[in-house]
Amino acid sequence: MSFETLSIEDRGAIRVITVNRPDKLNALNETTLSELDAAFGAAADTAAVRVVVLTGAGPKAFVAGADIAQMTTLSPIQARDFSRLGQGLMRRIEGLGKPVIAMVNGFALGGGMELAMACHLRIASDNARLGQPEINLGLIPGFGGTQRLLRLAGRSAALELCLLGQPIDAPRALALNLVNRVVPSAELEAETMKLASQLAAAAPQAVRGILDAITIGGEAGLEAGLDYESQCFALAFSTDDMKEGTSAFLARRKAEFTGR
Repeated sequence: MSFETLSIEDRGAIRVITVNRPDKLNALNETTLSELDAAFGAAADTAAVRVVVLTGAGPKAFVAGADIAQMTTLSPIQARDFSRLGQGLMRRIEGLGKPVIAMVNGFALGGGMELAMACHLRIASDNARLGQPEINLGLIPGFGGTQRLLRLAGRSAALELCLLGQPIDAPRALALNLVNRVVPSAELEAETMKLASQLAAAAPQAVRGILDAITIGGEAGLEAGLDYESQCFALAFSTDDMKEGTSAFLARRKAEFTGR
């Protein structure tokens, strides 16, 4: 697939999707959101892809937010549609069935932070800055920021970041559970690819079961979530990978998972 605002690279079973608008600090306009949706859809449909890494081009930004120049032209109805376009992309990422790692290489603000939060894991460089500054524009987050902040960092942190609109540094983001790891900028790509390689070697059906149990089951009540986990657990027993994994463990050899 050819994209105007993205670049795509496959590294074995790892697909790297890069938002490629460095002159705009990789800001999200309607074209970028639509292309990201298509790119993640293609990744979901490609069996050879087991992990997706998402990042931004250039040394300054992961994604610095939504494209303000485009947003100022929107009517209220168009703004609602723009919000739903972004929210649809975030839901696609969450429900991809394959791990998505955000490699946060700089500013992740507004829509950029919302994009990172929709990913399953986030690794940030030590110079990254994250925030929801929409209030400074007389707006609120529109791509799911209020809801994912609440779920990841809790009510107090969600209110602070959304009401004050001030970016936080990577160590504070780590303390608030908004990122999983913080590494030196020079090591960010290597550490991200190391983690992606580990996930790519795991049993794909088990990975999907974990993602579904946490992402879907976690939104239900405890009893419903436990029931959903049991169903995912039982389903794993139908896979060749489960037989391979248990056989390899008993034989004290390395398992080779095929995704079947």
